Amino acid sequence: MSLLFSPFTLRGVTVRNRAWVSPMCMYSSEQGRPNDWHLVHLGSFARGGAGLVMQEATAVVPEGRISPQDAGIWNDEQAADYERINRFVRSQGAVTAIQLAHAGRKASTYAPFRGKGSVPADEGGWKTVAPSAAAFGRYDVPVEIPASDLPGLVQAWAEAAQRAIAAGFQVLEVHAAHGYLLHQFLSPVSNLRTDAYGGDLAGRSRLLVEVVDAVRAVIPDATPLLVRVSATDWVPDGLDVEEVAQVSATLKEHGVDLVDVSSGGNHPDQKITLGPGYQVPFARRVKEVSGLPTAAVGLITEPKQAEQVLAEGSADAVLLGRVLLRDPSWAHRAAHELGDDVTWPPQYERGRFPREQH
Repeated sequence: MSLLFSPFTLRGVTVRNRAWVSPMCMYSSEQGRPNDWHLVHLGSFARGGAGLVMQEATAVVPEGRISPQDAGIWNDEQAADYERINRFVRSQGAVTAIQLAHAGRKASTYAPFRGKGSVPADEGGWKTVAPSAAAFGRYDVPVEIPASDLPGLVQAWAEAAQRAIAAGFQVLEVHAAHGYLLHQFLSPVSNLRTDAYGGDLAGRSRLLVEVVDAVRAVIPDATPLLVRVSATDWVPDGLDVEEVAQVSATLKEHGVDLVDVSSGGNHPDQKITLGPGYQVPFARRVKEVSGLPTAAVGLITEPKQAEQVLAEGSADAVLLGRVLLRDPSWAHRAAHELGDDVTWPPQYERGRFPREQH
């Protein structure tokens, strides 16, 4: 059996393989509630053989949505809507996961296929918040969050985590990447505070650690907790992989089980060096320093490439995004190409690759 199709266990959850679905915003929710689109979208990946299927960035408070059409889990009605989606995903043998998020200064923006920039109030937009009153590019200037408001925000993450567990999610991820709120606190280019939540790395990572502690405290011990990070801002004097690796080592002490390593998103002048697997070295470095398992993401598109990432020890799982939008059954194709014999849904058996054509 290939490494890609070997099972992987975190706490009390065993995932059938290491080809996982990266959280991808669909900008298709209504009042934060998922619908038939999400059922088919996420269900297709589970039917297609992915090991873990992660729901998109899901806001813990209304003002934490990236767009007015973003997913949310700040109330019980939203959580209840995920139950049928999770039932189907689990019925196909996949593990259900959710990314809990707050967009901070990058909230209240148009969905990519609806427009650009900040959404005005008369179109359903709202005032954004951030660690400092510094805008992201041409987005609206946010309000600096008073320190007195941060405990309530931490509690919102904890309550969202409880709803996620009640809705049937088996794995939770805290979103601290891509220029959203927790990344904004982590990065010196967006966190200009001089209080206990700014300054050195300990101060800038304080809110993330508090969120992790609050979530870990309210979910079952058997539930894995992941954190997605941006390993670099791709700008001078920005957050870098060595700082992120140090933060990850701290997160290990606070009950995090795996770090999902991405990059960028926090500065409009970022200069990203793109190429196949361009973020894999970051995952490797975070793993080396922190001692935590990692997941790699970013232009990992071919089965042999994914297998190599695991074989060289850079990561323990790969997260797939755009390639799954093109081919929701990527995992089944990958198993065939790597010579693995995996279970297909009986309804799809007639379409499986002939075994002799590995």
